[in-house]
Amino acid sequence: MNKFLKNVIFYAAIAAIWLIVVRMRVWPTYVVPAPHDVLQTMHDGFKDDSFWIAIRVSLRRLAIGYGIAVVLGGVLGLAIASSRFLDDTLGRLLVGLQSPPSACWLPLAILWFGLNESAILFVVVMGSFLSIAISVKASLQQVPQAFRMVGRNLGAQGWRQFRYVLLPASLPHLISGLKQGWAFAWHALITAEMLYISLGLGQLLMAGRDLNDMSLVAAVLLIIIAIGWTVEYVLFRNVERSLQRRWGLLPA
Repeated sequence: MNKFLKNVIFYAAIAAIWLIVVRMRVWPTYVVPAPHDVLQTMHDGFKDDSFWIAIRVSLRRLAIGYGIAVVLGGVLGLAIASSRFLDDTLGRLLVGLQSPPSACWLPLAILWFGLNESAILFVVVMGSFLSIAISVKASLQQVPQAFRMVGRNLGAQGWRQFRYVLLPASLPHLISGLKQGWAFAWHALITAEMLYISLGLGQLLMAGRDLNDMSLVAAVLLIIIAIGWTVEYVLFRNVERSLQRRWGLLPA
């Protein structure tokens, strides 16, 4: 049985169980809506463009916040990996700052920026750049010392050693760290968008809650899952596996 057929059977079974639970009236329909009600809500949401607008707004915020986090995290991670003093001081602080959930940055964002776009971007950046910085630091520090010695013997010093030795050797781990940072940014974005009316997917979730419309909540959750799956498997997974295969970490 190929992978596609396995997935078709698996998700068909989930839909069948879902429908059986609804037909048995284990819970009222406003708690567990029927699959066709969720599909109808998705159809209506895409038809009137409300879902398209929310997706576009959320992805724009994600691109801006994640881009800032990659730049800040990359520079900070490189600095920590290059300095024992920073690793022993700032590196330990980053581990501590990463432990709180992204929702913990919401009160600080509101006090500093108010209920606006900047507050949302701040939460997205704080939710991901710490993870990216730690991943960049760990990726560079995991490069075998023998690679550095060979590079120096061949004349690679300073920037040339980073460009031709450290960066290529750490790329598989760096991509994994960027993927993890993206996941944190995506989670932080949805959390931040639930703050106030902001036209994003998080705001649609809150609208479904306020209207006691579980079909809307389920439809938005399915969209969020679909976007996360697409970025995870179509973008990062293919790049990650390609690099791992190129570096001999996977069979050709």
